[in-house]
Amino acid sequence: QAQLVESGGGSVQAGGSLRLSCAVSGYTVGSSSMTWFRQVPGKEREGIAGIYAGDFETIYADSVKGRFTISQDKVKNMLFLQMNSLEPEDTAMYYCALANRRIWPPSLWATVASYAYWGQGTQVSVSS
Repeated sequence: QAQLVESGGGSVQAGGSLRLSCAVSGYTVGSSSMTWFRQVPGKEREGIAGIYAGDFETIYADSVKGRFTISQDKVKNMLFLQMNSLEPEDTAMYYCALANRRIWPPSLWATVASYAYWGQGTQVSVSS
């Protein structure tokens, strides 16, 4: 049973940066897909950045493309999200998610049901 623990959230001003981390235990990510999601109260959980551990192929939502970078350390079983040029609209609870396979077709990468394991979330607040 995999366990995911996020860290690195906090409060920053617009234009600032944060780096989120997700530690995975009880599972070797190997050739699995992992994604960062975020959610604000009253809205659906949104997939924003995904990575396939097999070849480190990445994919991003348009809302974060060019500002956020997802990366992975398979040796340490860690997932990261570097967030630059943060905007108030980025304020949300951020979750990491792990699929126990490569998600296919790729169009399902941002679908909540594609992921078997989730962290508890870390809050990011961006003030203007």
